[in-house]
Amino acid sequence: MATVTHNQEDYLEAIYLLSRKGEGAQIRDIAKMLSVKMATVVKTLRDLKKQELAVQEPYQPVSLTIKGSRAAAQVLRRHNLIKSFLIKLGVSTAIADKDACIMEHILSAETLERIRSYMEINQNA
Repeated sequence: MATVTHNQEDYLEAIYLLSRKGEGAQIRDIAKMLSVKMATVVKTLRDLKKQELAVQEPYQPVSLTIKGSRAAAQVLRRHNLIKSFLIKLGVSTAIADKDACIMEHILSAETLERIRSYMEINQNA
């Protein structure tokens, strides 16, 4: 299986979040959420479908496969952990969210585990 790129992880996360709202992820909504053109979404979705991470019937919302949902949930967990950590450090919510979007792709598993441990120990501090 091909490796999921950082860009594709962003798409999986967007589809996951939009799908949780109940109506599925429309291409225009994905484009808006990621600030990209609809043609870019279509191209990336083609790659996600090839990797069996997403499915879409013509003119229907995009859905994630089980494999895609697992990958998206993992990205979202990393994002939320990093965002919470940054907020705990005193970073504003908006900046913490923006920085977490970048950091979620590049931090090592070891660093993420250390952040997770720190957050568990200091959850009430």
